[in-house]
This record gives sequence, C-alpha cells and structure tokens, in this order.
Amino acid sequence: MSTAVPPTSRDVARLAGVSQATVSYVLTGKGSISPSTRERVLRAAESIGYRPNLAARSMRTRRSGRLAVITGVAAVGNQMRMLTGASRAATEAGYAIETSSVDGSVADRTERVLELAAGGQYEGVLTFVPVLPGALSDGGDSPPVLAATAFDEQMRSSGELAEADLMEVLLQALVAAGHRRFLHVAGSQEFASARARRDTYVACLERLGAGSREPLESLGVVGGEWSAESARQAILALPDDAPPVAVLAANDMLAIGVLRAAAERGWTVPGDLVVTGWDNAAFGAYTMPSLTTVDVDFQAAGHHAMRQLVAALRGEAPPPREASLQRIVWRESTGAARPPD
Repeated sequence: MSTAVPPTSRDVARLAGVSQATVSYVLTGKGSISPSTRERVLRAAESIGYRPNLAARSMRTRRSGRLAVITGVAAVGNQMRMLTGASRAATEAGYAIETSSVDGSVADRTERVLELAAGGQYEGVLTFVPVLPGALSDGGDSPPVLAATAFDEQMRSSGELAEADLMEVLLQALVAAGHRRFLHVAGSQEFASARARRDTYVACLERLGAGSREPLESLGVVGGEWSAESARQAILALPDDAPPVAVLAANDMLAIGVLRAAAERGWTVPGDLVVTGWDNAAFGAYTMPSLTTVDVDFQAAGHHAMRQLVAALRGEAPPPREASLQRIVWRESTGAARPPD
C-alpha cells in the first residue's frame, strides 16, 4: 500500500520556476524578493498543499515560524472574522498562527501576552484584546507585540471599526433623493459604534438642514437597544402622519424591526418609509425589500493587522491600508437613493 509523499520546497521551486533558495526566502521573510515572485511562490505552494516544516525551520534558524493571536474568551462573530483575515495574511507570509483566549482584567491579559512573548515559542504576538501600552513592542531584542485596536475591554467594536462617517453619506444621498423627514433608531449607548452613529446623525442632519433650501426635520433619536423588538416598538409609536420618513437604523437587526412595524402599520418600503441598516448581515440581501446597509470588513482589518506584525518581524515599514474598512451596500429599501456625484 503506497503512501502519498508530501510536497517539498523543491516541488514548489519547480512549479514556480525559481530556485529552492528563493522559496526559502519567501517563506522565511528573508532576502529581497519582488512582490510578483513572492506571489508566484505562495500561489505555487498553495496549489500543491505545501506547508513548511516548522520544527525543522526552528532547529535551523531558531525561528518557530509561529505567530500567536490573542482573542477574548468567546472568539465568535466579529472576532472570528478578524481572525480569518489575520490567518490568511500569516499564511501568505509563510507563518502558522495559534490562538490563545484570555479573560480577566487588562492587567491579567497583559501578563498573559508578556508570557507568550517571552516564552520563545512565537516569533510575534498580535492581540485583539486591549492590553497595557507597556506590553506592546515593534521588536528588537524580543518578539514584536502589536495590538489590533478593534475592540474595547468588553470586546465591543472600537476605533476605526466603530467610525460612523458613512452615516453622513447615507444622509446626503437621501436628501439628494428628496427626503426631508428623518428618524434614527439607535443601538445601546454602551457601544462606541452606537454613540458614533447617533452623534453623526444628529450633527450631519443639523448641518445639512442649515444649508438646505427646504427645511429638514428630524423626528428624533429613538430606541437604545440592540433588538428588533425595540425598533419595532419605536416605529409603532410614531404618529400616523409620520410618513414619508427616512429611517436610519444603527444596525441591521434594528432595521428588521423597522420593516416589521412598517408592514404592521400598512406603510410601504420604500414608499412611505425608506430604511437603512448597518453591518451587512447576511439576511439583509433577502428581506423584502432588500436592505441598504453599511458593510464593515472585519476580515480586512485582521488581514491588515497581521501584515503589520509581519512587517515588524522583517524590519519593514508598516504596510499602507489596502482599502477602506467600510462601504455602503445600496439595495431596494432606499429606493433610487444613491450617493450624490
């Protein structure tokens, strides 16, 4: 009975049309390799399922080829999306990652990160959880420790991932489409993302109103919980003469509650109401009508954070952001509204 022989770096070199040394340089991050050659080698390695022998590499170079990623105890949802992106970037650079879930106070998490960095098992550490600034390092005599500043201490979105600039783009497009009455269904104000979306809604509508020939009216900020029922109740409480109104919900689950309440009241969407959400949940493409929303690319955030760690390992300049982490997905719930030219 024959056993399949695992592919080797020689096989990768032959397929990519390069020397075995070049394959080694690509997978270890050494040498000066052009981006096109690096991509060709990585594509060849992936196509035949080649994985470097990390134990052998460690004995030869005193490098483990492993990177640690620190997550919260329940690495689900947005954390898992970030982890997927980080894993892809690590694989592209020739590294394997191992995750470690930590809980407790900032001091507890910091202690755990420092232990992993000092243990010699990992060449670098990327943490999704907040740690004390003193734990962070760009390398030198010890493995680099970088933080992906995406979550607060309760693992709620923060920083760039919680920004709400696209709320202004949504409002501008709706005003340009002729809408003059607005309502914001807010999420829990314990979340930085919910506060940012509320504050941007209020400030932007006031600014747009000041420059508009026709008055713009806000029916206020309602809700305050991340539940479809809270949004449903907020819409049911509106006066009968509320339509036509543009409802900007702080996430897609709230938008679902808005759509439900509109149907109960006999209001059409996008006729009597237009509705927007946030987060681009999978169900939004299948609601009736389909939901205009904001996509937040947590995978791209994780990918970029890992590329920063790899750059620190190699002594390279931090990579630029590949693209914006947020974009509007225009669908049927906003009718013909689109960004103004």
